[in-house]
Amino acid sequence: MQTHRRFDWDPVFHYLTLGGGLVLMLVVGAIFWELWQGSQLSLEKFGWSFLVTETWDPVSETFGAASTIYGTLVSTLIAMLIAVPLSLAIALFLVELAPPRVSALVGGGIELLAAIPSIIYGMWGLFVFAPFMSETVQPLLAHIPGPFFTGTPMGIGMLSAGFILALMILPFITAVTRDIFRMVPAVVKESAYGMGSTTWEVTRKVTIPYGIQGIIGACFLGLGRAIGETMAVTFVIGNRHEISASLFAAGNSIASTLANEFTEASEDIYLSSLVELGLVLFGLTLLLQILAQWWLKRTRRKMGGGL
Repeated sequence: MQTHRRFDWDPVFHYLTLGGGLVLMLVVGAIFWELWQGSQLSLEKFGWSFLVTETWDPVSETFGAASTIYGTLVSTLIAMLIAVPLSLAIALFLVELAPPRVSALVGGGIELLAAIPSIIYGMWGLFVFAPFMSETVQPLLAHIPGPFFTGTPMGIGMLSAGFILALMILPFITAVTRDIFRMVPAVVKESAYGMGSTTWEVTRKVTIPYGIQGIIGACFLGLGRAIGETMAVTFVIGNRHEISASLFAAGNSIASTLANEFTEASEDIYLSSLVELGLVLFGLTLLLQILAQWWLKRTRRKMGGGL
């Protein structure tokens, strides 16, 4: 009896996946090398002071990234503070509380929001959301004492940019979190219900702990998009190179500065400074990813690998 020897696909699969990983590392390395080379002129002239200097003056060829780094971090922080709790609440409602038809309808709407291009969010923010902010929300917030809600309510500014970013990343975090909650085994939740737990107790003690690693991953996915968002922020942030404690004030982010000024950079040092801004954004993103991995490992260790 003749037997056919089966081809072993494991080595092929191994080298294919290894090749994919190496290509990814090469692309990341190539991006870093190109940014590093392009920013050499700015690095040599300004050094580390580039990171802490607020002045951005193309006329005198004095450039510093402090105001854009501040704008990037503050607008991203506002977006995360709004989007993360709202996304968790929507995802829990869709999975645990909503009737199937409502869940399907709202879930479809969320997926449609995720498909809208960022420039549409920016245009809607400028023509619809900014007037609403200046006429309704900002006058109310101006009554709160402190330095964060002072100045003229113009509609555009750091607060509006944070809100628009929150709307942009909310569908991504919600969709991923909803799928994570759906992956919680029904038998685990039914066991908790069988012991007399309420819906809130099952959600707090079973559903969220079971999917905590995925939830953190979804949040960092939204964070990665928010920190590098360009067009939506450019429309509503005000595009001014100043650091102000007031969230009503116009500001700038690294991505919006690149979008606004890259075509205007006629001098070598101007262009090199913009490329160094890109290098700073690359470094910030890399740092956040390292922190995300560290946090995930720490969470996994504390939970003993899950429930």
